[in-house]
Amino acid sequence: MRREAFWQGYRDCAPFIAVVVPFSLLFGVVARDAGLDILQVMAMSVLVIAGASQFTALALLQENAPVFIALTAALAVNLRMALYSAALVPHVGHARLGTRALMAYLMVDQAYAVAVKTYEEKPSMSRDEKVAYYFGVMALICPFWYGCTLLGAVIGTAIPASLHLDFAAPVCFIAITAPLLRSLPHVLAAGVSVLCAILFAGFPAGLGLIAAALVAMLVGAQTELALRRRALRRQA
Repeated sequence: MRREAFWQGYRDCAPFIAVVVPFSLLFGVVARDAGLDILQVMAMSVLVIAGASQFTALALLQENAPVFIALTAALAVNLRMALYSAALVPHVGHARLGTRALMAYLMVDQAYAVAVKTYEEKPSMSRDEKVAYYFGVMALICPFWYGCTLLGAVIGTAIPASLHLDFAAPVCFIAITAPLLRSLPHVLAAGVSVLCAILFAGFPAGLGLIAAALVAMLVGAQTELALRRRALRRQA
């Protein structure tokens, strides 16, 4: 059963390859343009394995921002991974420490989105099957991420600018986020994040995105609390 779960995860994540390939290619190209050599590009991709924070750090370094600010901004962008981990604990928290550490390293947006959606739709999955499913998801994404980053770093200058590979990033996050917007708090949080990201675009050093995320989380949490209070009043 675990083998079946692994291959099911592998197949379920296949559609995301259409955005992982151009996204990782683009990072390889941009990182080389920013002055990183191939070893530095691959070290960043292998160690961080988080496209959004990698692009954030790279953009800030290109603007001559202090390394501390670049690292802080990248860490802030990646804080969502802590929320992802907390949400996955009820499903895979039983695994051994080494297994959980490997799962944490491999965690990306696509893995979280696909895994959580499947766990909620199939509550009958055993705990071992859930772990196997998670690794099946990442077994497809990681090789493409590493390989296409290397390809972008090696042949980046040969890729014509007319291809506009940067389309992959927003498409990827829309594909991840849209299926998860299942309640009013989710929709409001998403809408507020978009609005605030536009309003805060002028903030220095990319801090506008962080501020927008904090406001959106606050709105979503307060909306959910308000709905719960209203439900309790109706029951009283």
